[in-house]
Amino acid sequence: MSTENEGTSEGASVPPAPSVPPTPVDAPAAQAHPEHPAPDGGSPTTPLPPVPPNAPGTAQGHGSSPYPGYGGGYGEPAGPATPAAHAGQGGYGTQEQPPVGPPPGASSPPDASWPPPPAPGTPSYDGGGAGEGAGGGAAGWGSSYQEPAPKKDGRRGRLIATVLVAALVAGGLGGGLGYTLAKNNDDGNGSTTVSSSTSGGNVKRDPGTVAAVAAMALPSTVTIEAESSSGEGGTGTGFVFDTQGHIVTNNHVVADAVDGGKVAATFPDGKKYDAEVVGHAQGYDVAVIKLKNAPSNLKPLTLGNSDKVAVGDSTIAIGAPFGLSNTVTTGIISAKNRPVASSDGTGSQASYMSALQTDASINPGNSGGPLLDAQGNVIGINSAIQSTSNGGFGTGQSGSIGLGFAIPINQAKYVAQELIKTGKPVYAKIGASVSLEEGTGGAKITDQGAGGSQSVDPNGPADQAGLRPGDVITKLDDRVIDSGPTLIGEIWTHKPGDEVTLTYERGGKEQTTKLILGSRVGDS
Repeated sequence: MSTENEGTSEGASVPPAPSVPPTPVDAPAAQAHPEHPAPDGGSPTTPLPPVPPNAPGTAQGHGSSPYPGYGGGYGEPAGPATPAAHAGQGGYGTQEQPPVGPPPGASSPPDASWPPPPAPGTPSYDGGGAGEGAGGGAAGWGSSYQEPAPKKDGRRGRLIATVLVAALVAGGLGGGLGYTLAKNNDDGNGSTTVSSSTSGGNVKRDPGTVAAVAAMALPSTVTIEAESSSGEGGTGTGFVFDTQGHIVTNNHVVADAVDGGKVAATFPDGKKYDAEVVGHAQGYDVAVIKLKNAPSNLKPLTLGNSDKVAVGDSTIAIGAPFGLSNTVTTGIISAKNRPVASSDGTGSQASYMSALQTDASINPGNSGGPLLDAQGNVIGINSAIQSTSNGGFGTGQSGSIGLGFAIPINQAKYVAQELIKTGKPVYAKIGASVSLEEGTGGAKITDQGAGGSQSVDPNGPADQAGLRPGDVITKLDDRVIDSGPTLIGEIWTHKPGDEVTLTYERGGKEQTTKLILGSRVGDS
């Protein structure tokens, strides 16, 4: 499987954060539509006084000023939040004030205390629909009220009265309890707010929580800026490997700075240190830099055992996606031993790994950052993501789609130690050239090697194990080999001198052989 280094174009500037859309004001609940009066069969607790039919202001109008809704969340990253194209229905309307003074022909004015006049500036409530009439009258206050016809069944009336009394008694009990509780919790200022005894800064996070792991690991994670002699470069991530100031990251993060470039590492507390590239392994996609004038209080992250990781285990990734330093994301191990051939799109040779696959969000800028388990141990180095550009695994820039790949830490630890010791990578090898084409049913030994050389090194590991051109390797130990890149990735999880068992097909027959892995120094 081929994918791209997620560090591609990592130097892209950080897009401005989109504006947060304003929080819409809750619209008041709509009253019953005036065209649908309440069914007969009961009366309100406090009857409204009858309004003469010829009183002004009784037209059944509807408001026409609904509150506009907001939709969708963020649009384009660089743009502000955009109001939705449609407006919310049933919002604020426009009403006329209730009539003041006696209606025409009335002998005495109605009770002036009902309905109460609205406070100045208070929005009036409409009937909850789009504007239909032009009168603009108040459907709530202005609707006429008629007493219901008296009930013929006296027992039903007594039953309603009994239920009403019971309701009032229950309401009285509830009100009394509520008053007592409020009085007991009152702080003397009329407030019954309950406050927490602790704040966020005082809460102790239990070991194993994401917050606890992040608090432990972030101080040992750095944002790396690499720049070539011509000024090109980008950002990535790394983590403290030892107390001497060595930082482990990806090769493609610092490759631009190898020949006369500049490297700097910034800690979450803002302290920035110049650094130098100690060694880099293009095939493994691992590099080590060392801080100049490293502080004495460095705390290396604890390295876990990637061989013990299980599918479904929790993961925590730390990095600087798109330059956003100190970003923490979570997920799980979604697969193990995933064969990945990655490229940064610059035309350089591919990197091969038998990767840990995770759905933790990984984006350009996460390259070189630690992939942690639930205890905060480093189990991998985030290195590549699957891209949807160009319809599949491509070289175009892409964001996280939940398929990220990390170099297992057991392999990265060995490579880093070799780089610190000698400055050069050491690769395990079988001493045979294999086809990188898909669909061969395994790793097929080619008829000819690179540059016209022999495909099987004379007296090399493969030659001593009896392998020949045309043999198709289908297994390495218990790992199924479906292609040349898969075989290379699996070989590089071992060290030179390891003994492995190869299963291969020759002439339609399956055979096995044992092989002691050789070594190759450097990326040539």
